[in-house]
Amino acid sequence: MRWSSQELQTEQVGALPGLARLNNLVRSVQTPEFAGITFHEILCKSALNHVPGQSTMPFGYTINPYRGCSHACTYCFARTTHQYLDLDAGKDFDSEIIVKVNVAEVLRKELAKPTWGRHPVALGTNTDPYQRAEGRYRLMPGIIAALADSKTPISILTKGTLLRRDLDLLVEASEHVPVDLAMSIAIYDDELQQSVEPGTPTTKARLATVTAVRERGLDCGVFLMPILPFLTDTRAHLDEALRRAKAAGATSVLYSGLNLKPAVKDWYLLWLAREHPELVGRYRELYAGGQYAPKEYRTWLAARIKPLIRAHGLERGIVDPATGGLRSSALPVSPERMPTSGSRTPASPPPAPRVLAASSVPAASSGRGPGPDRWPSLETGPGVITWARAAEAPRSLIAAELPPDLAPTLF
Repeated sequence: MRWSSQELQTEQVGALPGLARLNNLVRSVQTPEFAGITFHEILCKSALNHVPGQSTMPFGYTINPYRGCSHACTYCFARTTHQYLDLDAGKDFDSEIIVKVNVAEVLRKELAKPTWGRHPVALGTNTDPYQRAEGRYRLMPGIIAALADSKTPISILTKGTLLRRDLDLLVEASEHVPVDLAMSIAIYDDELQQSVEPGTPTTKARLATVTAVRERGLDCGVFLMPILPFLTDTRAHLDEALRRAKAAGATSVLYSGLNLKPAVKDWYLLWLAREHPELVGRYRELYAGGQYAPKEYRTWLAARIKPLIRAHGLERGIVDPATGGLRSSALPVSPERMPTSGSRTPASPPPAPRVLAASSVPAASSGRGPGPDRWPSLETGPGVITWARAAEAPRSLIAAELPPDLAPTLF
């Protein structure tokens, strides 16, 4: 490990019950820099998660360098994953963070296996890879470099403005493989945003990150989700959200209503009772039938937001149903465009990344990253994707050891 010079001691004494059963727990760490949060550093055995789904491709892969998230979004659907470790889906999810300190090394070994098919890999579809602790642990640069070096397409969804730290690496990666980026920005009322997702960067800071990505020549979608019934589903709020996303240079927008799994519902309703007690009854009625709002509400919401998306000249992005993240531009847009087994289209050399001046962020774009015209060498068959490049691009951050400012560091 790059951090092997740092002495790590196993400190399972006093660990929480579910964590104490883990035979890969290295230590639990608390620091004044992250008051109220405990980091449980583990040595993971696997980095890639296979997620079967309803995608047109029979696979979906994700990487979760962290479990739990200090962003503390009250509505986060991933809260239930903490229950697997006998941790609660409420406060524990916000303050007991699992850190896979060796994730990049394990990933490189998995990607080097002859059986790896170079399928698109999504990050940020469970807990956020750019939550605040990433500024210290710096796991993402090693993950990005490993994926790009193995010709594996990358998709990242985040609320974290720390994404900007890795833009040099992501721009270089985009010359090797498709790179699809999206910022999750659901709430455009500052007071409400800080109340319902208190650990996140501000909406303004996230929009500035969209602009920073676009200035580097990469596409960046915006996830306008979840839309909160009776709070952010007004025409005025949605119109302002889309206006600001367009002004920031967003290349696509994806939206959905609020999804409340049982444990998440309990935590969200506690927040609602504290901040908006007048809405508790309406929510209980709306979600009486399960974790999704009824079809009538979803139809009403679609009828409200779709004309606004068109009016602002924004394209509706595509979610990968297997991962829940932005659908990789490495994949066909629709089943009709799926290559037949053994088919191959000629590869064309990737153009150099465009660098845009701050004042020239385009008002509209065709959308999802470089697209199949830039990375057309896709083969199906036994679940394999291969990528062709016309010429070797000079490699620095990807192939070489990461510089100190990107290399992992533990507390």
